[in-house]
Amino acid sequence: MPKVLIVGAGGVGSVVAHKCAQVPELFSHIVLASRTLSKCEAIAAEVKKRWGREIITAALDADDTAQTVSLIQAHSPDLLINVALPYQDLTLMDACLETGVDYLDTANYEPPDQARFEYKWQWAYQDRFKEKKLMALLGSGFDPGVTNVFCAWAQKHHFDEIHQLDIIDCNAGDHGQAFATNFNPEINIREITQPGRYWERGEWVETDPLSWSMNYEFPGGIGSKKCFLMYHEELESLVQNLRGIKRARFWMTFSDQYLTHLRVLENVGMTRIDPVEYQGQKIVPLQFLKAVLPEPSSLGPLTKGQTCIGCLMKGIKDGKAKTLYVYNICSHEAAYEEVGSQAISYTTGVPAMIGAMMMLKKKWHGQGVWNMEQLDPDPFMEALNIHGLPWQAEEIK
Repeated sequence: MPKVLIVGAGGVGSVVAHKCAQVPELFSHIVLASRTLSKCEAIAAEVKKRWGREIITAALDADDTAQTVSLIQAHSPDLLINVALPYQDLTLMDACLETGVDYLDTANYEPPDQARFEYKWQWAYQDRFKEKKLMALLGSGFDPGVTNVFCAWAQKHHFDEIHQLDIIDCNAGDHGQAFATNFNPEINIREITQPGRYWERGEWVETDPLSWSMNYEFPGGIGSKKCFLMYHEELESLVQNLRGIKRARFWMTFSDQYLTHLRVLENVGMTRIDPVEYQGQKIVPLQFLKAVLPEPSSLGPLTKGQTCIGCLMKGIKDGKAKTLYVYNICSHEAAYEEVGSQAISYTTGVPAMIGAMMMLKKKWHGQGVWNMEQLDPDPFMEALNIHGLPWQAEEIK
């Protein structure tokens, strides 16, 4: 029976462990590893309490390829699920190559010394994974991940060409904190403070950070919310794999309170990622800020409301114009009741489990490095409805 190694014991890692534990017929053995062993042990205890499943735990410095190789050799997993930090993607891919294990992650590689993420570093592994007859699945979260699959499903069933794509991510939840991020603060703030970028008629157009906005009317009683244009990694692969794409953009909602705090932190230098001298030692201001902000996993019992993430697509079918909106609404309260996490972690962790399921069942099977939209969307879309992220598709006249 398949065995998985989950690397990362944050909010997403916890969800992945819980969701894998819910499918014992497939995930017969689960190993959870992180730099902080106590986090793994706490998750394992909760999984045991909720689902009656035993999880093996281990301490691991995922920056150290040799450590990961030793851990893989000790447990012989069929698949490594990487929900650690994006900085660690390449060292974990190296370990998989050395040990002959398939690989899955939820976010693309980002170098620690610059707020910049793109797929070139991981796409460069294509030949090495093919030579080893291994599969690497990139970005099996929600965005990236489910949004890519939404596009692939729409392209397969509803469009001859998709000309315009807007991925729109709304967190309409409220945790009551003055300022907190729903996932790793360091990664979150690096992502938000870099320039926006979108695809327009064959080239990338750059904007100042959070300088473009629009109002969008969200379904499910959420209503109108202000959304800001950002760059997001799934755009990089989607513009290569969607037929006829002319424009692709990504939007995310932020509250006025969040943006005010963010501007103040930027103005006083707390979002800097370069080291500064303090009392005889070097510290990175953003890493210090992360240490004093609320731990994202602590927000689960506090967060109320919903998320809504979807793809608004315009194109042609049989020569006629067509607009389709495919989306999921997820309740923070329901996510917490099921697995003890808020919906941001839930909507990333569930697709990671489903991506692993697709690979282990050989529904998705191929050698080399793959983005989500390159694979058959139908079994993944079916699994979303079964495992906690039901979706809707509405044609807009």
